[in-house]
Amino acid sequence: MRKFLVVLDDSRECLNAMRFAALRAAHTGGGVQILSVIPPEEFQHWMGVADLMRAEARERIEAHFEVFAKWMRDKQGVDPELVIREGDAVSEILAQVKDDPSIGVLVLGAGTEKSGPGPLVTQMTKSAGSLPIPITIVPGDMSKERLESIS
Repeated sequence: MRKFLVVLDDSRECLNAMRFAALRAAHTGGGVQILSVIPPEEFQHWMGVADLMRAEARERIEAHFEVFAKWMRDKQGVDPELVIREGDAVSEILAQVKDDPSIGVLVLGAGTEKSGPGPLVTQMTKSAGSLPIPITIVPGDMSKERLESIS
């Protein structure tokens, strides 16, 4: 089964990327893999504090994931899987794509700020020519209705 890999973060545009991935997976018989990357700078403390912070970050991610997963299961009939990695976001996305050959498309949400689409979209598009899979960039301000109509 081909999977749509979507990145879970705290950005507003993440919601549209999640919607698009779930809709496409539902319409094509695919799956959704949700990747969340914990940046290494969150753990630059003493060992015990770092372990506690890592556990709290994982709990926060899992709670955030469950909101999206419930919607995907209830509304789209898609049961997503969660992958949590630690490190640099771009490096970990590339590693996940390499580690899981069933990933067929990377779905990213583009920000709407004047400064550009966001650091992740900017960095990933620089690598797009050498990626083994295509990238779908979903506009952050696209309406739910428009997303549904094109999916």
